[in-house]
Amino acid sequence: MADRAVVIGAGVGGLVSALLLACRGLEVTLVEAAPGPGGKMRQIALGDVRVDAGPTVFTMRWVFEQILADAGTSVDELLRLKPLQVLARHAWRSGDQRLDLLADVQHSAEEIGRFAGPDDARRYLAFCGEARAVYELLEAPALRSPRPTLAGMIRDLGPGGLKTLAALGPFATLWARLGKHFRDPRLRQLFGRYATYCGGSPWQAPATLMLIAHVEQSGVWAVEGGMHALAQALSGLAAQRGARQLYNRRCERILVEHGRVTGVRLEGGEVLAADVVVYNGDTNALAQGLLGLEAERSVSSTPHHQRSLSAVTWAVHGRTSGFPLVRHNVFFDDDYASEFDDIFRARQLPHRGTVYVCAQDRDDRANAPSGPERLLCLVNAPADGDRRPFDAPETDPCLNRSLALMQHCGLKIEEPARRVATTPADFERLFPATGGALYGPATHGWMTLFRRPGAMSALPGLFLAGGSVHPGPGVPMAALSGQLAAGAVMAHLDSTSRSRRGAISGGTSTRSVTTADTA
Repeated sequence: MADRAVVIGAGVGGLVSALLLACRGLEVTLVEAAPGPGGKMRQIALGDVRVDAGPTVFTMRWVFEQILADAGTSVDELLRLKPLQVLARHAWRSGDQRLDLLADVQHSAEEIGRFAGPDDARRYLAFCGEARAVYELLEAPALRSPRPTLAGMIRDLGPGGLKTLAALGPFATLWARLGKHFRDPRLRQLFGRYATYCGGSPWQAPATLMLIAHVEQSGVWAVEGGMHALAQALSGLAAQRGARQLYNRRCERILVEHGRVTGVRLEGGEVLAADVVVYNGDTNALAQGLLGLEAERSVSSTPHHQRSLSAVTWAVHGRTSGFPLVRHNVFFDDDYASEFDDIFRARQLPHRGTVYVCAQDRDDRANAPSGPERLLCLVNAPADGDRRPFDAPETDPCLNRSLALMQHCGLKIEEPARRVATTPADFERLFPATGGALYGPATHGWMTLFRRPGAMSALPGLFLAGGSVHPGPGVPMAALSGQLAAGAVMAHLDSTSRSRRGAISGGTSTRSVTTADTA
């Protein structure tokens, strides 16, 4: 009889775990409270139009190539991707200049030279070199490792790697390091935004997050059908490989007998027996006891002040004019520091917030559609959705400020436009016990890497995946977490002598990632 696995949550981490475990012959049941797959990678309906309302960027293609190879297929067989040459278009309130960051580093340097002068163009090239060095150092011992430790990283990096990281400053923040690279404050602002990709402030995030620059330069793609198409494709493939999927079915308790997991109970009383359970959700829901006392003891809670960013988003279907939108666009206000003071200290929506706009019907050429277009507009927000309602008296002024900033930079969203807002309180309802935090704990301080839980919880038989666990937030990171969880499950089942199976690439029973050809 095949071993039974229940995967809770159909976000990308849960979909990857379910897929890989089904490929290894387990009897897999995936349960999800929402009507369909995706988790945060969701869509919002505006009449008969659907707008991606979660992650919008596809990067680190190698992660999905590796996972899909284990499932007997490839990215090209599963998805239609289009590489983007313009990574993002940036504009500032303080001037009428725009800056495109391009996939080609030399072309980006030329753009920066025209924007900020030849000195900062040279500094940008040096920054890219440092970002690449940091990425190459940390990919194996941090991103691919099942659970990094400080001692293990020191061993794996060796004297040369430690010297490179030490040169950044052992406690340096991203903002401080950017100050050593760029004289133009707008460039510091642009690259400081990388901290928000992990839910943090550039004034508190570690300097090592500069590696995101190298990730983007290695490729950014647009997915035909939107990012939600990735979730649908993984779901369909998991079903083909034998994973049963139950939607609109909320899990209310993880069942435990004699100190180990025995299954789950769904709302309505149905019990699914299991030898292992993979929990793909924010670990704070476990820590707050939402799935039972035994599961509560398996992880540590995230204090309120350590939560990552939340957001206010507006899914929009309307006509635009003025600004030549590309796929990804960023509008900066003048006082960048005040944005993070408002969010992390005052716990309020920012009065001078950055606005990100994903124009989902556009590509590199900035060709406007003939009619209304689909936009996702996002402003960072405090993760206090469990503490106040974020109702119209609070969010409407934020929307008006955001529209004013975009219009000042040349973009007008013409009325009437269909618009649906999602606030931190809405994200809290969708993802309980988070306060609306979208990235798990904030990536603040250089020890954050070692504080996230790994794939194995303290409760035998319970495994963890998702953006709140190692290796962190973001679509490729969550996918890696699902892969690591599946590998840990297989190693656990092998250790119990139930059966012997081939290891899953990237899991705890594989050979060292420093020698494995898994890229």
